[in-house]
Amino acid sequence: MNKKIKTNAVDHLFDAILSLENKEECYSFFEDLCTVNEILSLSQRFEVAAMLRSHKTYLEIAEKTGASTATISRVNRSLNYGNDGYDLVFERTGTPEPAQ
Repeated sequence: MNKKIKTNAVDHLFDAILSLENKEECYSFFEDLCTVNEILSLSQRFEVAAMLRSHKTYLEIAEKTGASTATISRVNRSLNYGNDGYDLVFERTGTPEPAQ
């Protein structure tokens, strides 16, 4: 875990996220917390991770998601050398199919 983000404020944020009970509550909270572009960027990274895990090429991913190769590379680095957060979520939810 990155010690730079381990703060009381981040703990408080994560506690708030963990208190959400359904998708509608997530929409309400995240729409208040983030800009539309921030939410779309997060969802794009998650879709990129799913596609990388499905062994899609950078070109396929860029065409499907609109993500830059820099974003794809950053997500790939997290998948290979990160804290296994993506893998944890994929295991708990089932490997997500890329959004249509």
